[in-house]
Amino acid sequence: MEYIKCMQSAKLSSADREFFAALADVVFGNPFTARRAELIVRLAPGVPLGDMTTHREALAQVVGPRLRPWLQEGVPALQRLSAEDRRLLEPPLLYVTYHRYVPQFDAHIEKQTRQSGAPLAVPFADEMIAELVRSGFAEERAERYFALFFQLRRAFYFILGSLAGECESMRRLRHALWNNVFTHDMRGYDANLWNRMEDFSTLLLGETGTGKGSAAAAIGRSAFIPYLPGQRRFAANFAESFITINLSQFPETLIESELFGHRKGAFTGAIDRHEGVFERCNAHGALFLDEIGEVSIPVQIKLLQVLQERTFTPLGSHEKNRFSGRVIAATNRPLDKLRRDGRFREDFFYRLCSDVIEVPTLRQRIEESPGELEQLARLLVTRIAGEQAAGLTGTILEALERDLPRGYRWPGNVRELEQAVRRILLTGTYAGERGDPAPNEEDALADRLRAGQLTADDLLSRYCALLYRRLGTYADVARQTGLDPRTSRRYVEAARST
Repeated sequence: MEYIKCMQSAKLSSADREFFAALADVVFGNPFTARRAELIVRLAPGVPLGDMTTHREALAQVVGPRLRPWLQEGVPALQRLSAEDRRLLEPPLLYVTYHRYVPQFDAHIEKQTRQSGAPLAVPFADEMIAELVRSGFAEERAERYFALFFQLRRAFYFILGSLAGECESMRRLRHALWNNVFTHDMRGYDANLWNRMEDFSTLLLGETGTGKGSAAAAIGRSAFIPYLPGQRRFAANFAESFITINLSQFPETLIESELFGHRKGAFTGAIDRHEGVFERCNAHGALFLDEIGEVSIPVQIKLLQVLQERTFTPLGSHEKNRFSGRVIAATNRPLDKLRRDGRFREDFFYRLCSDVIEVPTLRQRIEESPGELEQLARLLVTRIAGEQAAGLTGTILEALERDLPRGYRWPGNVRELEQAVRRILLTGTYAGERGDPAPNEEDALADRLRAGQLTADDLLSRYCALLYRRLGTYADVARQTGLDPRTSRRYVEAARST
């Protein structure tokens, strides 16, 4: 009866319009937000959705019956709808189709991750594209959405899988990384930016060992890669599209060659042609420039020219090569101070900072959520010794509790924790870094306050910096202190420079 009424009226009911409009916010929303989870619960009241990372098809099963009247007749029924109603139906059609093929996408991602060389054939591509065409999408558009689905799944796979942790700062980090790949409005990304993201550079900030490389890899392996229907594969292998170089490893005399490459005879010892990282990075990939704070001013100028002109010239050549990938840079150095001291060019900074993402320290994560240490230890034990060794996590935590001083600062961050796990597995103990640990920030601030060693500006700067590390945004610091956001930011930056 419902089907007949729908076909006779050739329009969506008001209830369906409301449901599908709300669903669009889920479809195009950042999956790492609390708001999206709230929307899902509102759209499926009383349905036991469970953990949406494992029961991902649950909401799709709620959406499916609402679409059935329009899918039974297929394209002719959809064409009888008004343009507005067809627009409302597109997100749920995409949503249901995407979730039906998530297991196949995951299997393909895992298989491709293990295999180098040319991109693998995609055996389920024709079937999925045909399903989108039956849902009213033109074939060319269906092929693009198939590529977008692949990008969505890779981004979720790498952001969630590479950056474990349930504390607030890690949730913010995953949220920021997703926005970095798809922008804050995926509707705008889908309409205008999916093939223009190379113009958006990213700067990752954080202490050594926090996981900046993992964050960069999550971005770099999640680029849009077109699907080639004639070859039944994607245009590039995402596993080889992310290229990284640690700039601090090379002397000044070699760094330009490593970046831009050289031709035979370009300098003494250049006996063969050498491809630099800019040349090896394909149009659908990303180049990660780690330790960008270490490079000299002349190298900064040449990198700036590449970012501005999107071209580079290998040493010993006059030919300009096009660079079409994204640039991700990272540093553990205080860039604000480097800029003030003239060691980091302002114009270079502003070319890099389309997005600036801070990766939290391990001590911040543990302060926010004491269970973070246990979760990371379990993950590391599993990664090092396999699933069957997960029971050793208790032994690791007991050794850390026994051997480390209270409030240990973890100066090496997650990288240090990983080696601590290895050392405990080998020796049964881990004493941490030698020497007394740095005092707790709150205790240090209180000690200096009691000793009368702080000016009013010092006090505000240190207090604002402490709040910023805990809350994560200048706006939150402003609300907590009663300052305006610009003033709170000035105080935080002043504390960093001291």
